[in-house]
Amino acid sequence: MTTRPSAAIVGLGLAGLTRTESAAAPMLAARAIRDALADAGLAPGDIDGCMLHRSGAASESSFGLSHLALAGLRDLRLAQVILCDGASSIAGVQTAAMAVAVGAARYVVCVFADAALKPDKRISETFGRVKTVEGIAGLRYTAGLIGGAASHALVASRYMQRYGVTPEQLGAVAVSTRKWAAMNPRAVFRDPLTLEAYLAARYVAEPLRLYDCAIPVNGAIAVIVASVEDARDLRQPPVHVLGFGQGHGNHPDQRGCPYPEEGAALAAGMAYRMAGAGPRDVTQCQIYDAFSINTLLMLEQYGLCEAGEAAHLVARGDTGPGGVLPVNTGGGHLSGYYLQGMTPIAEAVCQARGQAGERQCPNGLILITNEGGQFDHHACLLVSPGA
Repeated sequence: MTTRPSAAIVGLGLAGLTRTESAAAPMLAARAIRDALADAGLAPGDIDGCMLHRSGAASESSFGLSHLALAGLRDLRLAQVILCDGASSIAGVQTAAMAVAVGAARYVVCVFADAALKPDKRISETFGRVKTVEGIAGLRYTAGLIGGAASHALVASRYMQRYGVTPEQLGAVAVSTRKWAAMNPRAVFRDPLTLEAYLAARYVAEPLRLYDCAIPVNGAIAVIVASVEDARDLRQPPVHVLGFGQGHGNHPDQRGCPYPEEGAALAAGMAYRMAGAGPRDVTQCQIYDAFSINTLLMLEQYGLCEAGEAAHLVARGDTGPGGVLPVNTGGGHLSGYYLQGMTPIAEAVCQARGQAGERQCPNGLILITNEGGQFDHHACLLVSPGA
């Protein structure tokens, strides 16, 4: 039996979602915020709190609190930049939920925006930056661990060797998300993906191939959080926030580090306890799949299956359309669009409202996960449709 929620997501706005040249991040954020306001039936003056999240490659000058006026946000009682790597989006929603629960703010907008892609620059140049860090912290870059793919490839190799997972089973993750993306008008890649095409694709960082990696876009997503009481009078059906949690501290690319499962376990335990629920109550998952290995790890670490079983779960089709546990129903980051942790939140809102169209799944308890810092930081939400 789930507990009574104290906060709800009441507005959703998306802007951009393009891989071509677009507006700067602050302008995209302003558009997403305006769309979220219209979605909820609110005015800019109703917003008294803001959680801003940006890419780790972005700076305060490129997208910061000073840009909130572009969306007409003024006289805020609460404003923060949330910097928690890929876990920032859920961390922001968590902070907003706590704020409205105690009356520190009434309507809090949480927004992420990024405009890193340029027509004259390859994606690898944008996201594969060479970092120069002195001392021990810089050894990983000296060793060639540059970019997220390299670090995630180490984890994927270890996982596959540990549980006997085949390349075909890892590829089943990409194939499954592509099936979902085919039903999402906003997805970047909607053409069918066969396992043969997956295996024929080049390696980015072995064993991760091209289709194991996220699809970055220029765009912004905003959600508005309010108390359950205030949510009742707004335009859209509320999406109740039943539980949330965070877990931090692992460094899986360092020698002697335990398998990267403790942070997710901390986050999951807190969220399930808060919601008065457990893994068996989850009806669908929206997972931060910057790389395909994330999906397998998170299914196990959030208790949806036993260790080593996730690859079999996906290969059987259990996570795809018509499966018993739908996962990343909008195509996720692999085939949908990569706007860090906001991508799974946006899809969960659409699903909980019953507004996902052809890809709509039976509603119930939805698990949303975020992961960042090469598995250092985890955050999760448990949400459900409002009454």
